[in-house]
Amino acid sequence: MIVLGIDPGTASTGYGLVRSVGSVLHAVDHGVIVTRPGIALERRLADIHTRVAELIDEHQPAAMAVEELYFGANVRTAFAVGQARGVVLLAAGQRGVASRSYTPQQVKGAVCGNGRADKDQVGRMVGRLLGLSAVPSPDHAADALAMAICDLNRAPLARAVAAAPAGAGVRP
Repeated sequence: MIVLGIDPGTASTGYGLVRSVGSVLHAVDHGVIVTRPGIALERRLADIHTRVAELIDEHQPAAMAVEELYFGANVRTAFAVGQARGVVLLAAGQRGVASRSYTPQQVKGAVCGNGRADKDQVGRMVGRLLGLSAVPSPDHAADALAMAICDLNRAPLARAVAAAPAGAGVRP
């Protein structure tokens, strides 16, 4: 099973494709979609959409994991991330790829066992979990790989819950 992880942004959108073979994870591809500053926002969003669509067409992922929108101190940044997130989800929807969203804390917890891990720790753990010789770079690509790992770690549980008959495991 291949999952495409996405760390959305209008200037840089990280992507990471991870394949699960049993319990072993392998990095398939990772990088950053960089848009040029000074170009109209709609053009930047179109470029992100086109590249994500190409990645889906090339690798045929079973699912896509996208960072959940986070409203921190900078609302302007959150809106820009939301716009990039929207075109990424559109590409998945157009191709029938199931998409799931995770908060940064969920991803850090899935990868590092600690929802408050710093970026360096996440990068190092992603490298270890995928058997890479170096920490994936840049940070946006490492974050996207972490997003895919998070989804793959949660996928067996999600499939089991979805397959369970209504009311299974619930006692009066």
